[in-house]
Amino acid sequence: MMLRACMALLAAVVTLAPGTADARRCSAVSGPDRVPLIELYTSEGCDSCPPADRWLATTAAEAFKAGRAVPLALHVDYWDHLGWRDPYASAQFSARQRASAQRANSRVIYTPQVQVNGRDFRGWGDRRAVARALDAGGGPARAKLALEATQQGAAPWTIAVNAEAAGETARGAGVYLALYESGLVSQVKAGENRGATLRHDFVVREWLGPLPLDATGRLSDTRTLPARVDIDYSRAGIAAFVQDARGEILQTLALPLCGG
Repeated sequence: MMLRACMALLAAVVTLAPGTADARRCSAVSGPDRVPLIELYTSEGCDSCPPADRWLATTAAEAFKAGRAVPLALHVDYWDHLGWRDPYASAQFSARQRASAQRANSRVIYTPQVQVNGRDFRGWGDRRAVARALDAGGGPARAKLALEATQQGAAPWTIAVNAEAAGETARGAGVYLALYESGLVSQVKAGENRGATLRHDFVVREWLGPLPLDATGRLSDTRTLPARVDIDYSRAGIAAFVQDARGEILQTLALPLCGG
């Protein structure tokens, strides 16, 4: 099972476009097994969150390197009024966390919260529990994904995504794209973490979706990433996942940007 899971994330291919030495292109295609999505809901204003941030940068990162999971850190904004405004927080992520709680018939949202394939997972501090959760979140893929990133010189990155799901799983399903960045450092000057130096990996900086599948269960789309001066694209990547109407993650794929 572990070997099959490791094969589920195919290595990115980096090429130079013919006749354009400064053009870059990299791509990735999902494999036959589902790769679990790990979501960490966190905030720089929460004093219990730094251990979870470190866990994402270590244990979850190890699973990412082994092709066993795609981790994402989604910084919520509902801590921002308590003394420190998280520079990576977004109301989109707070809304996504609330929607997930509603699907689970819960009114409670909290940080740090780890989800595996859209479901609450409280055993993240136990390596054996993590391994079991990732094994349970694998199995045969229920969707296919392909990503291609291209850049011409200093122009913004262009991302092409193709997705396909079959049968009932395709009904109401959509594709999400996340631009993530690692190696971020913050000096917190107020709030519960005042005086702390916080380090973050896999932080979602841009979020797009859901992009609905068509009547045949397919999606083919191309998007241009914003040219943001506050993002180091050499430490960034693109994550894509297919999520059905019930909140189930059907497949996940990550593509570090060429040279990242």
